[in-house]
Amino acid sequence: MTDKKRGSLRKVLNGIVAAIATAPDRASESGKGTTVVAKWPLPPSATLGSAMRLKGIEREVRARLPWVVRKFAKAETGRIVLRMLKTDADAFQAASATISRTLEGIEALPVLPREAEDILTISARERHKWLRDGRLKSIGTRTVKMRGRSKAVTFHVFDPRHIEDILDRDLATGWREEDAREVTENRRRGAGKAALTRAGKRERKARSARTSGKEGAPQPKLEGWDTFEAEGLLR
Repeated sequence: MTDKKRGSLRKVLNGIVAAIATAPDRASESGKGTTVVAKWPLPPSATLGSAMRLKGIEREVRARLPWVVRKFAKAETGRIVLRMLKTDADAFQAASATISRTLEGIEALPVLPREAEDILTISARERHKWLRDGRLKSIGTRTVKMRGRSKAVTFHVFDPRHIEDILDRDLATGWREEDAREVTENRRRGAGKAALTRAGKRERKARSARTSGKEGAPQPKLEGWDTFEAEGLLR
């Protein structure tokens, strides 16, 4: 199967799963008689196989809910779950509607730096380097106030489809190998330059020693010079 056909099939499957994700499954609403439960399945194109990405979706969902309801919405493997008391039926209905709206198009939620590292299994150093040289493409920045910090933090975010493409094509492995070859080449060049520098220093030192030796040597005495000068031949 060609890459084009596989890509088309993936889009179709993702579309089907995304449509299912917008409708909560309430088959277990009765629960044990005291709680009501709703579940929203998440497509693989949303989580990208990352537990950290799943946690980020949970934070996005909770951010849209009233403060008192947020703790009842949790991310589980491949889904978002809302569990509340039956006595809070009105709040449950409102929260369910909000979660359904939030999860519409959740596959397009920008990928955060730590999520990108987890999805691609890369280090923070690699992320910074590849971002600087343009291999890892940013779609903008986000500024947030971190708990426990006096100043806001600004960081780059990424298109989930760009991250998915890097993951599918295993580009990170190739980039890592390129970087290793570059480091080896830089070290070789550095060693060559250092050798030339040392050779130049030795040559200058030897030249200086030869020059000093000539300057300190006694002037040769010419035989018969006194007689030659006494005759006045230079006058």
